[in-house]
Amino acid sequence: MLVVEGLTCRFGTKAAVDNASFSIAPGSFVGVIGRSGAGKSTLLRMINRLADPTSGRILFEGTDVTALRGKELRRWRARSAMIFQQFNLVGRLDVLTNVLMGRLAQIPSWRSLAQVWPEQDRALALSALEQFDIAQLAAQRADQLSGGQQQRVAIARALVQEPDIILADEPIASLDPRNTKIVMDALLRINKHFGITVLCNLHSLDLARTYCDRLVGMAAGRVVFDGAPAALTDHIARELYDLEANDVIGAAPLPAPDGATASALGTAAAA
Repeated sequence: MLVVEGLTCRFGTKAAVDNASFSIAPGSFVGVIGRSGAGKSTLLRMINRLADPTSGRILFEGTDVTALRGKELRRWRARSAMIFQQFNLVGRLDVLTNVLMGRLAQIPSWRSLAQVWPEQDRALALSALEQFDIAQLAAQRADQLSGGQQQRVAIARALVQEPDIILADEPIASLDPRNTKIVMDALLRINKHFGITVLCNLHSLDLARTYCDRLVGMAAGRVVFDGAPAALTDHIARELYDLEANDVIGAAPLPAPDGATASALGTAAAA
């Protein structure tokens, strides 16, 4: 269980996140929605501890994440894998090595510096790439890939961290509709097939309604909605998005997750 209690982050006099409180059960797929500047990215960065809260607490399975330091903080960042809008890959390195970077918390530093990776880690990284149909790209430089391929590599890197939770910060913001669907299907498969909790910042309301089983709506740093997608009416959405409402309401819905993903979900549900 992830619990956020009164979480606040101030930059000078401005509160980027203001007294946010909610809890997330294991295995959930939660979308954090709201207009640009609502505080979504700052919230995820605080949960991962890339940004420090001004006040409040983050608890995970009873551990006070906000109090972690040193080795324990590094372990938490491995357990709460981040996926970024701009992929954060090392372009000059090949795809496999980029994925193996997700294992840095598990191996001695000399191995990563010398790029002497344990065979079991290499096998894990290749398996992760196969999950997203990009194992054939393992030897290619990351900067030679399309945006959608790079984001799938970033998701594979997150998966090999063997995390308890994945924090995805606008993971499809720079992608076209086809790659948006591929990446969102990949996150859904991780959630349903592996049971990993996903907390995903999304600007698109259609995407959030299609993929998430719960929505947390933010406005001006505050949590103003927390519930099932069906409970988010257009009236509430217009209040939530304000001047951006016309951009996120009434657009053509994204196609349902593809057959391969649906099959994986069925397998997971039957397990």
